[in-house]
Amino acid sequence: MRSRLVLLLAVMVAAAAVALAAARLSSAPRPSRVTHASISSNPASYLGVYESGSPSSYQPVAEFAKAAGRSPNLVGYFSGWAEPFAVSYANQVLSHGAIMITQIDPSYASVQAIAAGSYDTYLRSFADSVRNFGHPVVLGFGHEMNAPWYPWGYQHTSPKVFVAAWRHIVTLFRSQGAENVTWMWTINADRSDTGPISSWWPGSKYVTWVGIDGYYYRPSDDFANIFGRTIGQVRGFTHKPVLLSETAVGPRADQPAKIANLFAGMARYRTLGLVWFDETQHRGIYHQDWRIEDHHAAQAAFERDASKLTLTRP
Repeated sequence: MRSRLVLLLAVMVAAAAVALAAARLSSAPRPSRVTHASISSNPASYLGVYESGSPSSYQPVAEFAKAAGRSPNLVGYFSGWAEPFAVSYANQVLSHGAIMITQIDPSYASVQAIAAGSYDTYLRSFADSVRNFGHPVVLGFGHEMNAPWYPWGYQHTSPKVFVAAWRHIVTLFRSQGAENVTWMWTINADRSDTGPISSWWPGSKYVTWVGIDGYYYRPSDDFANIFGRTIGQVRGFTHKPVLLSETAVGPRADQPAKIANLFAGMARYRTLGLVWFDETQHRGIYHQDWRIEDHHAAQAAFERDASKLTLTRP
């Protein structure tokens, strides 16, 4: 009888311990899901870079960081259609305290077919990889669609079709649980040969940031005539944060002076920051040597102004 009582008491104590453990587990705070809200939207929070060789090697980014006097907190690369998400590079970028920008390039896809769901198997795989990465990612699709030089853009694809594709992609990623994505809708700075910006707008529900690409080509270029007019047009239909998502100052534009103008303009218009296109090109005025590492005075000017940014880290 005594042995039965002891056994019964032991069982009751064990059951109580299990119940207490379960209660503690259920009341413990659950890890919060990573969302685009995890990324700062404060002005002057970002210094980014595009480098040739990405996502194969981080070394060019490290060289830029040394020249700029600061490690970038945004690192970009262009992902060709049907290429998987570069998880290994994303982890490398994260290990350096930065967030990756991935621009999906649909050159070899039909935008209309994207909107219709014909590529959903590929997109789901990409979305799953981004979700499983589990850290903030800035993601864009069909950048500079308001310009005429890409097959998905102005005079090649109708804004209605592009908008449908953009919305389809965002909706699909969300349905896959990829809530760690900051969606960046990237336009080219308004020029005489670009289309109406507002016609490509997919709506505030589908966009986190607005990206604007623009360059200083000539001495007459300044922030107002490259970005100011475009920002004014964007503010006509949204107040989403603006990032200068691809920019640089060419040697023909007087780099040291115009780098100062670029940073001053960012402060005046309260942009999120910039992503510098740090690549060497030698094909006329529109394809100059954009690297600051190649120009001592430009490097000094960039380092001076970049030091004033208050960079956020993931």
